Amino acid sequence: MRKKRYGRAKSWLIIVFTFLLAVSIGLLNWSCQKKVEPADLVLMNGKIVTVDASLPQAEALAVRGDKIVAVGKNKEIQKYLGDRTEVIDLAGKLAIPGFIDSHGHFTSLGEAKMVLDLTKAKSWEEIVAMVAEAVKNAKPGEWILGRGWHQEKWQKSPEPNIAGLPFHYELSRVSPNNPVVLTHASGHSSLANAKAMELAGITRATKDPAGGQIVRDERGNPIGAFIETAQGLVRRARGASEATLSAEEREAREIRAISMASQECLAKGVTSFHDAGVPIRTIELYKKLADEGRLPVRLYAMINEGNETLKEKLSEYRLLGYADNHLTVRSIKRVFDGALGAHGAWLLEPYSDLPTSVGLNTYPVEALKETARLAIENDFQLCVHAIGDRGNREVLNVYEEAFTAHPEKKDLRWRIEHAQHLHPDDIPRFGRLGVIASMQGIHCTSDGPWVWKRLGEKRAEEGAYVWQKLMKSGAVICNGTDTPVEDVDPIACFYASVTRQLADGRLFYPEQRMSREEALRSYTLNGAYASFEENILGSLTVGKLADITVLSQDIMTVPENEIPKTQVVMTIVGGKVLYQR
Repeated sequence: MRKKRYGRAKSWLIIVFTFLLAVSIGLLNWSCQKKVEPADLVLMNGKIVTVDASLPQAEALAVRGDKIVAVGKNKEIQKYLGDRTEVIDLAGKLAIPGFIDSHGHFTSLGEAKMVLDLTKAKSWEEIVAMVAEAVKNAKPGEWILGRGWHQEKWQKSPEPNIAGLPFHYELSRVSPNNPVVLTHASGHSSLANAKAMELAGITRATKDPAGGQIVRDERGNPIGAFIETAQGLVRRARGASEATLSAEEREAREIRAISMASQECLAKGVTSFHDAGVPIRTIELYKKLADEGRLPVRLYAMINEGNETLKEKLSEYRLLGYADNHLTVRSIKRVFDGALGAHGAWLLEPYSDLPTSVGLNTYPVEALKETARLAIENDFQLCVHAIGDRGNREVLNVYEEAFTAHPEKKDLRWRIEHAQHLHPDDIPRFGRLGVIASMQGIHCTSDGPWVWKRLGEKRAEEGAYVWQKLMKSGAVICNGTDTPVEDVDPIACFYASVTRQLADGRLFYPEQRMSREEALRSYTLNGAYASFEENILGSLTVGKLADITVLSQDIMTVPENEIPKTQVVMTIVGGKVLYQR
């Protein structure tokens, strides 16, 4: 009998102990939960692709200040809710790290919104008509500017023409009193009318500048087309006319361009932007706007100044994470050759459709070696534009020489901007040397239809936009648009990267396309790596900046043909919603 009573008492003790233990654990959990400081912003009920291998996917995340404090399941993030927490219900939509455009021209993007948009023109006649209309609203002597034409995208070649480039006569006829300069989509050639050439003092006797070409007819007369550095002859004339503007007027116009570029980027889900080549005066303006809180997109600006200026001022303009990580300056930009579309890319062998030319070297090799010395001795990254196979080889040679001379320098992450057309022998050098290939997926499908014409089948297949070959070499590829050459829209670029599908449905060497995971990484974490910011950007990881893009559909799973229909629903920078559709 005593044993039964003892057994019952023991059972009750166990039950009571278990109950008290459960209550204690619950109180402890409640106590711990209460101690969590509420978040400022919480995203719930979504598909969050983090680009973080330790937690690839989540449902929710919490932000305090400008940083991510938690990522996980909805129930795990509940404890971060407070009375003042802003809660965004993603309703199943996709949230990803903010897009990083790793190569573009920020002020030029804004300026392109302030001039004639020639990107949709189907013929030279259509462009002439647009200029004629602009003349009606212009004062005599006022410059008329445009950008975005591409002779390979016209439905027919103009007559007369040289290598598809029109003569200026019709343009000059509709604009006799207004100088006109129309820049190619690539930025590597321009068309000018007679008035612009007159103001620039360009005649039959004008010599071609180093690294440039004045296109001439059979008698040696300029037709109004200027390639690479020759564009500077006309731009100087425009600069002289702008000298009449006050410093305040010039600054106001540049600020307007920066503002327009910022809004365009945010509307397209771009939270960080690598500005590929700006003068020191623009960096000063960026600093001013950043100090005033008027630089919403994070900028990684590459200095483009002569070697003599760099010797004097390089250390003065080094900026790391300035103004709460809105401006970083630690790289130098050089343009080493031209663009393939303008027959300016520097090739090892002549163009298939222009056998008299191998393109242009636009910056002397010895000068580039001096730039490399200045960069490596001052701990600056070097970013060099090279498109042709000869251009890329020469840049790799300069890089390898600099690296060999300074074996003590590690983790340099020097870049080749574009790296579009490579000789097979040079592809492995990217991985071996640790050179980043800063490429633009959208260029592949935009340029694809005429790459065969310029290079021929063999060279195109061996070395044109060889993303998989480069990645297999160990190279890091970061992605972008080269805006305003292309629309700054990352969705179009992502689609091009994963399909390599041309407008007519053909696939441009599809074995080189990226997987969706590779493409997203190239537009996020790889971009952060290319700017030495992978510890604060590029993935939705606890401790990193809360830069987030929310999309209308899941680009990681929808059918390929549905990807271009994706829209940006929301753009968040540093935990602040700066764009909402």
